[in-house]
Amino acid sequence: MIQNNILYLLLFLFTTFSAPIKSDIVGVPGEIIAIKLPDDSKIHETQQLIIDSKNTKYLIVPIPFVKKSTVLNIKEFAIKIDKKDFGESRITIANESMVTLSKEDSDRAYKESLLIKNAINSYTKTNMPSLNFIRPLEGVISSRYGKQRFINEKARSPHLALDIAAAEGTKIIAPSSGKIILVGNFFYSGNFAIIDHGNGLLSSYSHMSEVFVKEGDILKQGDMIGSVGSTGRVTGPHLHWSVYLNKVRVNPESLLKEGYLSFLLESAQNSI
Repeated sequence: MIQNNILYLLLFLFTTFSAPIKSDIVGVPGEIIAIKLPDDSKIHETQQLIIDSKNTKYLIVPIPFVKKSTVLNIKEFAIKIDKKDFGESRITIANESMVTLSKEDSDRAYKESLLIKNAINSYTKTNMPSLNFIRPLEGVISSRYGKQRFINEKARSPHLALDIAAAEGTKIIAPSSGKIILVGNFFYSGNFAIIDHGNGLLSSYSHMSEVFVKEGDILKQGDMIGSVGSTGRVTGPHLHWSVYLNKVRVNPESLLKEGYLSFLLESAQNSI
């Protein structure tokens, strides 16, 4: 009897923790997917981004960065996410005080992180964003989304942004219309700004030498934001560009695909 109980326990643990993840809807870390919604879907009751096109509603879902395969549950939808190896990024910062922080700098960085978090949580729920972005500047991509970051040989958080290197002073423009909801000079990000594009889609711009906007400004696609610099914690002049959807940091490079929204809707996955 005892042996049988142990056998059943082992079988339960194996099937619970070793069984493959199954879902008809699949997403790649850092990407965005569209899901066709049935008329009776309960997702309409949530604050998710839903786009109505040709009398069909689509749920627009950001797929978060994950370190192991998992399932993302949003109401009645289960989305399978497989981990992905994005490679590594190793940088060296000569000023060690920017890597190992003093208590004063640590306290400052923490307070600034709360300001950024609060801004990302305060987006407008009325404006419908465009997912058709243009490049915020011309330059060389120096670090892509998802890379495991090492600073002075110490492992840090993954790089969930796109770094574009360019000459100091290169102009940075708005990739899409929106409202400036935060401007500041921060320990890590240097001269920094956030654009609220509406309904949970936001973008941020770090390390600028100059900022040409102020909080409350309404921007059209192509309007000037600032210029490339090397403020904050950097190794050289570049733009650190982040894009958020529903507080999830997604790959900015994907939104630069021509006709990106049409691509998402055409490749929409059927709901289950």
